[in-house]
Amino acid sequence: MTALIIIDVQNDYFEGGACELVNPIQTSLNIKKLLEQFREKSLPIIHIQHFSIREGATFFVPDSFGVQIHENVKPKKDEIIIEKNYPNSFLETELEEVLDRLNIKELVLCGMMSHMCVDSTVRAAFDKGYKCEVIYDACTTKDLSINGEIVKAKDVHNSFMAGLNYLFAEVKKTDSLII
Repeated sequence: MTALIIIDVQNDYFEGGACELVNPIQTSLNIKKLLEQFREKSLPIIHIQHFSIREGATFFVPDSFGVQIHENVKPKKDEIIIEKNYPNSFLETELEEVLDRLNIKELVLCGMMSHMCVDSTVRAAFDKGYKCEVIYDACTTKDLSINGEIVKAKDVHNSFMAGLNYLFAEVKKTDSLII
């Protein structure tokens, strides 16, 4: 069976949030399309919600508006929400136990940020033996910098999606996903 894993689609990543990403609204609308497909077929949906525990954290601060899951992908009462504190959604969470209990062997993953929590979670899922599909246009990130140079979000995103494609996951677009 296949489950949809939605990673960290939280208010801090949207306009006015503490860590605004590039194009979060369109990304969340693509995730919403996936969510609707999984809901129509009554397939498992797992929302991952990050709560920062780092001292001096500037976003995903517990009990803040920014830590809440964005309205475009709000979980329904019967959908699973797993709280995490690290980029890897498996680290010190019950994600693997939930997937085992539901007999899930295949994952469709999407969310925010491509270079951080999406990448970490997909690689961990692969290491645990899951077959993964990552939805390219249902993930996004932000500009990064290294050695005084800015790396544009599009380049960051494309690099990480290319790095995941083939060995770790099959990277697809929202409209090409068939479940």
